[in-house]
Amino acid sequence: MSSPGTERILVFIPAYRCAAQITRVIDQFDAQVQHRIDTVMVVDNRSPDDTLEAAIAQARSRITGCQFIAWRNDDNYGLGGSHKAAFRYAIEHGYTHLVVLHGDDQADIRDLLPLLDSGAHRDHDCLLGARFMPGSRLVGYSLTRSWGNRVFNLLFSLAVRGRVRDLGSGLNMYRLKAFEQFYYLTFPDDLTFNYMMLLSSYARRHRIRYFPISWREEDQRSNVRMVSQSFRVLGLLASFMIDRTRFLARDVRERVRAAYPGTIVHRHGAE
Repeated sequence: MSSPGTERILVFIPAYRCAAQITRVIDQFDAQVQHRIDTVMVVDNRSPDDTLEAAIAQARSRITGCQFIAWRNDDNYGLGGSHKAAFRYAIEHGYTHLVVLHGDDQADIRDLLPLLDSGAHRDHDCLLGARFMPGSRLVGYSLTRSWGNRVFNLLFSLAVRGRVRDLGSGLNMYRLKAFEQFYYLTFPDDLTFNYMMLLSSYARRHRIRYFPISWREEDQRSNVRMVSQSFRVLGLLASFMIDRTRFLARDVRERVRAAYPGTIVHRHGAE
């Protein structure tokens, strides 16, 4: 467990249609990982399969050294909406840091341990896993997609006037003090939420550090339509470059919600 009275770390696992992978994600939480965190929270976005049930079954025997929470969104909010639900829960329940680990078993939570051991999470607002930097390891990722990501990283770097090494790898950590204002409520609820968060963090001068990760593609199913997604990301970037203040201030959600409620369907372990 993290040091009582100083910091509390919640690992948020967004999950949708990944029953086959979520058990492997839960298996990443060995004794070393559980010793360094306080809570693992799987947030299921109304999966049509038994993703949440599989997570609970695996966690009953695997996660015994920290708290485990299984949460189901009251509606399908999208990936961004699940982030908002988790950020709100973590802030309201007194956590100091939030780790995002995608539930499709592409990233590995153990790549974060050296930064926790060194205390880097206390000195930075955002620790962002990067697939395309020295020390990273890619398995099963096509060369075409790799170069496409590198091009987008370059474009974002030019827009923010800083070094962007990855737009969203599936493993990030945030110091919640920098996010208490909940300004990201108006960001998209879909997969482009991560891009808005990244642009906003640079605009707000957050202390950002990238770190190398291991990342693989095996049996995962992508929910991304690559061509349409690419054009939308370019549109977001162009709007940011034209007027970043106005762009980050407006509500760009397709559906405006006052909150992103959900239900805790299972919990075990000490809080």
